[in-house]
Amino acid sequence: MPDSAPPTIGAAIRTGAAQLAASSDTARLDAEVLMAHALGITRSDLLLRHLDGQPPASFRSLLERRLAHEPVAYILGSQSFYGLELDVSPAVLIPRGDSEVLIDAARARFGECPPGRILDLGTGSGALLIAAQSLWSEAEAIGIDRSHAACQIAQGNAARHGKASVVQRDWSAPDWADDLGQFDLILANPPYVEREAELAPSVRGFEPAEALFAGADGLDAYRVLMPQLSRLLMPGGAAMIEIGATQADAVKALAHAADLSAKLHRDLAGRPRALEMAVLPNISLGKA
Repeated sequence: MPDSAPPTIGAAIRTGAAQLAASSDTARLDAEVLMAHALGITRSDLLLRHLDGQPPASFRSLLERRLAHEPVAYILGSQSFYGLELDVSPAVLIPRGDSEVLIDAARARFGECPPGRILDLGTGSGALLIAAQSLWSEAEAIGIDRSHAACQIAQGNAARHGKASVVQRDWSAPDWADDLGQFDLILANPPYVEREAELAPSVRGFEPAEALFAGADGLDAYRVLMPQLSRLLMPGGAAMIEIGATQADAVKALAHAADLSAKLHRDLAGRPRALEMAVLPNISLGKA
């Protein structure tokens, strides 16, 4: 009998998707993206022109990594955020589309009066920083992170997409911002996950713990950050801070205790996602 025909790329994708179905909500997409990466082409080109070809040997090793719960973004080494392709590694959180709410909220806040100075606290890959500067190219944009490895990733992304600068700093250390001045816009996606929270294996097993966890209740980073915002914000400035879906009331209370207003923004799924903060005016109640 003649040998059976070799498997096609389309068949390999179907088999890979079936294997991934038990551990991924996007099994077919994952398989297609990994195949396109193995071939060195775009996913659209793959689907239009290459499904009848022979799958490359490297696809299997990529699939095995995904079957072990490694995030697709780390396998590819890149992730899209606000229309920008950014390098990522296990040294940084993977940018998520939900975080784009912070940039949209900033656009709505500043309208026709762009911010002159932007600060991103805990910049990671530089996603928020670089997205903001893509909108306001003339602004001075500075990102800080305490991780040397994260700063290297962010610096590379910043150099490719604009002129933002990245500095290694720890915003929980004393006097870390003495030479930075004040800012019109502050962005931050701080750690906010509870230490014992249930997380997907792809998150808990691969993403950096120091960028995820913030104590037993997930609020430790906010307790450090909130009292600092008033001295970092210029008059009329605003901070856009990401929060967990159940943390709005608790973080609002911390903001109010630091004399900050707090306006909630929700993501596309309707979940609480960010708080817009500004310094409350100091109103004198003296005699008329």
